[in-house]
Amino acid sequence: MKTLREWLAEAPFSLTMSSGFFGFFAHCGMMTVLEDEGLLPRRLSGSSAGALVAGSWASGLDAPELARELLRIERADFWDPRPGLGLLRGQLFRARLESLLPNAHFGGCRAPVGVSVFDLRRRRTRVLTEGALPVALHASCAVPLMFHPVRYEDTLLVDGGVLDRPGLEGMPAGERVLFHHLASKSPWRTSLELPTRAHMTTLVIEELPRSGPFAIENGRRAFAAARRATRAALRLPHASVVRAR
Repeated sequence: MKTLREWLAEAPFSLTMSSGFFGFFAHCGMMTVLEDEGLLPRRLSGSSAGALVAGSWASGLDAPELARELLRIERADFWDPRPGLGLLRGQLFRARLESLLPNAHFGGCRAPVGVSVFDLRRRRTRVLTEGALPVALHASCAVPLMFHPVRYEDTLLVDGGVLDRPGLEGMPAGERVLFHHLASKSPWRTSLELPTRAHMTTLVIEELPRSGPFAIENGRRAFAAARRATRAALRLPHASVVRAR
């Protein structure tokens, strides 16, 4: 039976990364291992934390560079409280994105990327694939009540995980997909089933530390745990769902 590494290497694949609050640490840990192995996606999509990593990598930021940025982040780097429809204004976060991304526009990315956001006016998921990449990533990460919504065209946008937690809305049908799923520890989400789709393999890294703005050190531990688990997963037999820890 072929391993997950062999399955990924045998043909071009696309990568989708789910939302998961501060799960960008784990997504980035997984991505660094794919780069180490030379297993690079031809297309990406994601919501929230997944969109942040997918968009950053697509813009030209290699995973180790993104890891260095994330591992030194502190709450003060994005903490800008201001009255409004959320605790944080989000301008510090946007400015950090604008300074971090090598390419600020979807059109200049090294791989196509779809960023899921939630349109408050129309009450549905939208997938952004053109225009300013920092704006799209900011909107996809704008967790309701934590960040102010992002003004975009004639509407307001918030976190893509509101309706598209997997981040799969931005992945065209027929793609051969590796889906990195961050299992939710929220009590109202525990019953959610893993999405299924033709030609998709789901990687689930279990028992990751839960991080957040007041538990950033847990994010650093999640990064290291995701790297270890991804290395182990690549050696496991390929299946529709591969679980590692």
